[in-house]
Amino acid sequence: MPRLIWEGKPVTLRHSHTPTTLRPLATALLLGLSLGSLPAFAADHLVRDAAEYAAATRALQPGDTVILADGIWRDMDLLVQGTGTTGQPIRLTAQTPGKVILSGQSRLRLAGAYLEVSNLVFRDGWAPGSEVVSFRASSKAWATHSRVTGVVIDGYNKPDRQQSDNWVGMYGQYNRFDHNQLLGKTNAGTTLVVVRNTSSGLDNRHRIDHNWFGPRPNLGSNGGETIRVGTSTDSQSDSNTVVENNWFEHCDGEVEIVSSKSGGNLYRGNVFFESRGSLVLRHGHGNVVERNVFLGNNKAHTGGVRVINRNQIVRDNYFENLAGDNFAAALAVMAGTRDAPLNRYEQVDDAVIERNSFIQVRQLFLGAGLDEERNAMPVNSRIAGNLFIGTGSDELLRSQGDLSGIAFSANVQSPTLSPGFPGGVSAMPLTLQRAANGLQYPVETVAAGAPRDLAPIAREQVGVPWYPKTLGSVALDSGKVRNVAPGDDTLRRAIAASAPGDQLQLQRGLYRVDQVLGVDHPLSVVGPRRGRASLQFSRPSLFEIRAGGALKLSRLDIDGALAPDAAGNAVVRIAPGSQAFNYTLLIEHSRIHGLTANKAFDVINAGKGSLAARIALDNTTVEDISGSVIAAAAETDDLGTYNAEQVDIVDSQFRRIGGPLLNLYRGGTDESTFGPTLRVHGNQLDNVGVAADTSLRLHGVQTATLTGNRFAHSGRVRFSHRVGEPRLRVRDNVLTATAAMQSDTPAETLP
Repeated sequence: MPRLIWEGKPVTLRHSHTPTTLRPLATALLLGLSLGSLPAFAADHLVRDAAEYAAATRALQPGDTVILADGIWRDMDLLVQGTGTTGQPIRLTAQTPGKVILSGQSRLRLAGAYLEVSNLVFRDGWAPGSEVVSFRASSKAWATHSRVTGVVIDGYNKPDRQQSDNWVGMYGQYNRFDHNQLLGKTNAGTTLVVVRNTSSGLDNRHRIDHNWFGPRPNLGSNGGETIRVGTSTDSQSDSNTVVENNWFEHCDGEVEIVSSKSGGNLYRGNVFFESRGSLVLRHGHGNVVERNVFLGNNKAHTGGVRVINRNQIVRDNYFENLAGDNFAAALAVMAGTRDAPLNRYEQVDDAVIERNSFIQVRQLFLGAGLDEERNAMPVNSRIAGNLFIGTGSDELLRSQGDLSGIAFSANVQSPTLSPGFPGGVSAMPLTLQRAANGLQYPVETVAAGAPRDLAPIAREQVGVPWYPKTLGSVALDSGKVRNVAPGDDTLRRAIAASAPGDQLQLQRGLYRVDQVLGVDHPLSVVGPRRGRASLQFSRPSLFEIRAGGALKLSRLDIDGALAPDAAGNAVVRIAPGSQAFNYTLLIEHSRIHGLTANKAFDVINAGKGSLAARIALDNTTVEDISGSVIAAAAETDDLGTYNAEQVDIVDSQFRRIGGPLLNLYRGGTDESTFGPTLRVHGNQLDNVGVAADTSLRLHGVQTATLTGNRFAHSGRVRFSHRVGEPRLRVRDNVLTATAAMQSDTPAETLP
C-alpha cells in the first residue's frame, strides 16, 4: 500500500478510505503527480516467490520496503540494490520475524547506499558462493551506510567442512551489522570478516555490535576465527572499525577468536564467555581494547588478549578464571621479528596495558614466542595500574627475554609477588567480593584493576529475542533407554529406530551383525551389568561414525573372528571424507579381541578429514589384534590438521597388539590450534607394538601425560616435536624388557 513521506513522516494513503481530514491533501497530491511537483511515495511490497521478488526490487526508491511472506524460501539469491537516503533506507524484511527461512542454496547481497535488511533466518543449507551475507553484489558494486540487523545464521555450512566460506563479508564503508545471531559454523572460513581493499575502501568505519556469536566448535586447523578485520596485506592502514557489545560464547574455532589485522579499530564492551582462544592484535597498529569482560570458567585454553605491533592500548578490561597459557594466556605480549614482513610478528612498540583486572587466571606471558626469528622484545611500553591474581596452582608470570623495554608501575599482585617482574608491582593480600555487576573486586581500597562501573552487556541484550541461543548438540545418554534382545540383525534395527541421545540396553546373549552399523547421531550401546552381551560382525567394520554421530560402547564383548580379510578393517571406523567432526567416541568396561583377519585390523580407525573432540578408552581390555588400537594418523600432508583433539587411555589392559596402542599424528608448523592432547594413565601394556618397536607414536602432539603405566615386552614410546612448545610429562611408568622413551623434547618428570 502506498505511503507518502511528508516532511519526514509517513502518511498512508488509502484512497477511498483516507480519513476525511486528509482527503483534500491526498487529492491535491494525487493531482499533482502529473506535474512532477510531489515528494516520492514509499511503497510496501509483500512478495511470495522469486518472481514477485524480482519484480518488486527492479526499481526501489528511498523508503520502499520489500516484505518476504512467511515460509521457507529455497535457493534464493536475494540482491538488495538501490540508493536510499538518511531516514528513508530501502528495506528488506520478513513478514514475521523468524518465520522467513532461507534454505538450500540461498544468499543475501547488498549493493548501494542506505539499505537495511532484517529478521531473516538462514538454515538447512549453505551459500552457493563464498559468503552467506555480503555487503557487495560484485567487485564493482558494494554497500555503504547500510545495515543488517536481526538476522540468524544457524549451521549454514558447506557439506565439506574443509571447503571455506565466510558467513558475513563486510565491504565498503559505514556499514552496520547488529543484533544478529550466528551459531554452529563447522566448516573452514571466518564467521565474519571485514574485507578491505582500495576499491571498496580501506578506511571502513563499520560498526559490529550487539551480536551473539554462538558456538563454533574446534576446526582443528587455521581458518576458524569468529571475526577477522583485514588481512596482513593491507594491515599497515587503518580500518577504524568498531566491534562493541557483542557476546562470544563457546567460540572455539582456533587460537584467534578475534583476529585484528588492521589499524585504528576499537574493541569495546564485549563479553567472551567460555571461548577457547584470545582477542589477538595480529597485525596493524593503534588499536584499542577496552572495557571487555573475559569469563573462562576454567575451560581449557580460554585466553584473553595477545599484543603485537605498535601503539596498542589494552585498558579497563576484566579477565576471570582463564585457563589458557602460552599464546592463549590471559595476557600475552609477544616477541617480534626485526624488520618483519607483513605476514610475520612485528615488534611490540609503545603498548599501553593499564587498569585491567586478572582474577584467578592461569598465566601472564611476557615475551611469548621468543625464538631465533622472533627475538625483538617489546620497547617503549607500559604496564600500569593492573591487578594480578593467579590460581595459586602455577606461577602466574611467565617471561622470556629482556623486559627492560616495558615500564611497570602501580600494579598490584595478590597475595605474593611472582618472580620475574622487574619492579613496579607490589604484593598484598586481598579479599575479593563479587559486586552487583557480577565481577569481583577487592574489599580493600586498591588503586589498581578494572573500573568498578564496568557493566558487562547482558546475554539477553544481544542477538534476537525470537530465536533460541542454543549451545550445542544432543548429549550422550540424554534420550530414551531402549531394550534390545539378542539375535541376528536386532542391533541394526534398534539403531535405525533410535533417536539422538538414546541408550540401547543390550541383554545377555549373542548379537550377530551382518551390516555396517552407521551412527549419525549421539548413541550409546550398553551391555548388561551381569552376564555378557557378545557382538560378532561379518563386515569389515562393526560401527561407522558419520556426520553428526557420537558413540559410547559400554560393558560389551566384541569379537572380530567373523570379520572378512579386507583392507581397512576396524571395529569403529570413521571413513575419509565422512565429514564426521567434533564427535565423541567412548569405550568403557569392555573387552575387544580376535581382530586378526588381516595384518592391519584396528580397533578405531580415524580417516582423513575427520576430527574427534575426544576419544577415550576406560577400563577396557584389548587383546590379540593385528593393527593399532587407535589409528589417528591420516593427516600426513602436514598442514597443521589432525584427527583427534583429546585422547584418554585410562586403567586398561592391552595384550598382543601388532601395531602401536596409539598412532597420533599432527604435522606442519601452523600455530592456530591447541591439540592434540593425550593422557595415558594406569594401563598395562604387554607385547604391544613389537614389530615396529613402537607402542605409542606421538608425532606433533602438543601435550602428552603418561603416568602409572606398565610397559612389558613392548615397543618404545616415540614423541616428536613439530610446532609450538610440546610437553611430554611422565611419572611412575615401569618399563620391563622395553626400550626407553625416545623424545626430541626433554621429558618433564611430574612430582
